[in-house]
Amino acid sequence: MTTFLSGGTGTPKLLAGAESVFDPAETTVVANTGDDVELGGLLVCPDVDTVLFEQGDVLDRETWWGLADDTTETHDELHALAEAADLETGPRYLPDEVQTAGRAIADWRRFSGVAEFMELGDRDRAVHVTRTGLLDEGRSLTEVTRILAGAFDVPVDVVPMSDDPVASIVHTPESDDEYADEMHFQEFWVAHRGDPEVDHVEFRGGDDADPAPAALGAIEEGPVIVGPSNPVTSIGPMLAVEGLREALEDSTVVAVSPFVEDEVFSGPAADLMEGVGFDPSTEGVAEAYPFADAFVLDDEDGTALDRPVVRTDTEMNDDADAERVARAVADALEVI
Repeated sequence: MTTFLSGGTGTPKLLAGAESVFDPAETTVVANTGDDVELGGLLVCPDVDTVLFEQGDVLDRETWWGLADDTTETHDELHALAEAADLETGPRYLPDEVQTAGRAIADWRRFSGVAEFMELGDRDRAVHVTRTGLLDEGRSLTEVTRILAGAFDVPVDVVPMSDDPVASIVHTPESDDEYADEMHFQEFWVAHRGDPEVDHVEFRGGDDADPAPAALGAIEEGPVIVGPSNPVTSIGPMLAVEGLREALEDSTVVAVSPFVEDEVFSGPAADLMEGVGFDPSTEGVAEAYPFADAFVLDDEDGTALDRPVVRTDTEMNDDADAERVARAVADALEVI
């Protein structure tokens, strides 16, 4: 058994070339759910879905989000209707009193569907309707994720980190009058494109969440591979769940750095790392991952770490690149 921790696009890109190195039938992917939102009554699980769609060979690889060749007629009509009705666009949080009412899995991250601020494709929306309906029927998020994986013929086992809600909340400095003092990560990244200054990041609900049993079992069995995902908002929510963090400390773990020294490949990892007190660099990633037994770094990354290191070209533009990095991960497992 091999377990991948996945969030954002870094680990899904690695998985795209990993099947010749790690047997899919013996692979579990534990997906981050800290950036899930309920949008217009639908539970959207971006990091879960990116893995499902990539492994099901239906992912839009231009954006690494949503389904390839999807249409957006419903999304476009929502914006046209809001404009005609003179309704304000942008992230529209539902009132505080309903944020923690009803379905627990959607706590603290509920947005109105009016002029939805996240673009959902029409076929993509069908996934969210089905997920939400199955949850409302009483199934767990783990059960629902496995049902959807079966629908897309996904060869690996994909499970959420927890069946309980954990929300990644970005806090801005008190002196910043331009933005709210706290916002869900999706507002920070999708609506504001990562522009607000980060004071700290809160994983709301992490202290109370239990690990999904399938996720905990997979990590305990190991080995575990932490792909080149954002250490703060992709992997951080998992570390906020006590049982998962403890299991990682006891497992064999290889991590792939999303940095080349102090340069990050993509996304808001650098600003978020700095905001939560880690150096935005490979050295900072190593500090954030004290449980990691070895690292895979880029050939151009000369960072000296106190743990074994395997180097390769870690930039992944296609499946061949991903296979190269996956083989470096396998080599790192051999030197631990």
